[in-house]
Amino acid sequence: MNTFLLAMGVVCASVLLGAGLLHLLPRLGSVGRGVGGALCRAPWLDVPIVYFTALPLVFGPVWGAWWGADGLGGQAWVGLAGAVAGQVSGVVIWGWLHELANPQARRGPRIVRTLNRIVGKWRNHAALWVTAMVTPVFVVVRVAQVLIYPWLSLLVGLPRYKQGEWVNVSRQKFSGLVGHDLIWCLYCDWMTGVWSLGSEMLRNVESFWCPIRFYDGKKCENCKIDFPDVVGAWVRPDGTMGEVTALLEEKYAGGNRGWFGHATRLTHEGREVGSTAGGGAGKPGA
Repeated sequence: MNTFLLAMGVVCASVLLGAGLLHLLPRLGSVGRGVGGALCRAPWLDVPIVYFTALPLVFGPVWGAWWGADGLGGQAWVGLAGAVAGQVSGVVIWGWLHELANPQARRGPRIVRTLNRIVGKWRNHAALWVTAMVTPVFVVVRVAQVLIYPWLSLLVGLPRYKQGEWVNVSRQKFSGLVGHDLIWCLYCDWMTGVWSLGSEMLRNVESFWCPIRFYDGKKCENCKIDFPDVVGAWVRPDGTMGEVTALLEEKYAGGNRGWFGHATRLTHEGREVGSTAGGGAGKPGA
């Protein structure tokens, strides 16, 4: 059988089987609901994420290479293409089935119909699948959160996090989200949490090792959204290394290693402890 079609068929069937099992869990009583709830939050959420996103991308090339090595003409890249096609097919078929199972919601107000009308059907759908191409990036970020950041907590005391408070999915509970709308909203649900946790971890990294503002004032202005310490906390770009080391002493010598706006540094009045010293005020990049 053709390597591409076989990889596609196996992955598509696996996606549909996995989705079916997730739908079955709530029907298995309190145990099933407990397992389902656990799979909606990190770290157990990582299991279905890996199953649906990363595992097919490993299976495809391995299968293609193995099939080719057996003399039947397969190649790793052919297996990968088949696996991706299987993922896409599985998502689309599941979407159709879920919409058929929820006819009232299917006929009601829909995100997909509204955006199809606003930007055009093909442009809307093409753009969605373009966003899916960055899924491996988010998987890598998530791997770094699980395997790399904890070492920073161990070695230099950067704050630890209950990752399930950031990386979780819950939009399946929103009334009226079905099929196409639901799967893409769950995708956004997951990647928003992953990105937010990653940004929080980077805030600790940046303020701990490099609390110096950028000379480019526009960069400071743009970065302050994700790195609030850049404004009024980090040392001015025309400052001195003495100011930098003094800031590090002020912020970290007491044992708190969170970024300067971290919750553990806030008083009951919402102000940072010891915020009057260090980088000084002024315009970003001044």
